[in-house]
Amino acid sequence: MPVNPFAWSFRAQFVFGALACSSLLAFAVYSQRSLLLDPCPLCIIQRVVFLAMAVCFVIGALHAPRSRGGRRGYGALMLALATLGAGVSARHLWLQSLPPELVPACGPGLAYMIEVFPLADVVRDVFTGSGECAKVDWRLLGLSMPGWTLLWYLFLGLGAFWAAFRRR
Repeated sequence: MPVNPFAWSFRAQFVFGALACSSLLAFAVYSQRSLLLDPCPLCIIQRVVFLAMAVCFVIGALHAPRSRGGRRGYGALMLALATLGAGVSARHLWLQSLPPELVPACGPGLAYMIEVFPLADVVRDVFTGSGECAKVDWRLLGLSMPGWTLLWYLFLGLGAFWAAFRRR
């Protein structure tokens, strides 16, 4: 008998989301350690958002609220996190699409910036991106890593929103 993912319970859908986020984070660590692809500041932010989504998916799956309001709260939170991640991914893709003469100059590393600069300056500089964010080191089926993360943010965010707002 085939499994219909559209009939999954709220808990099952959130477990799937947690497993998907965990798998994406595992691939990010694998690509860093085995493929030697150092993450840029925007990549690190995308990882943090996936981690936050994984934690919220786990909490939502464990809680599995029966009330519509509880499910909708989780759905709205997940959609907000996915929107944040999609925005960072879109910015990253935009930087990668720039011609070389328009790419911003590379700045200091993230660890150094956190030690030396005020937090507001670090956040502004990280979200602005730098030359290292424009470099494309890896592609799969023509999409760079930020392209894939954008697709996953859209899929997971809309999936969580649908799980929370569908009729039961």
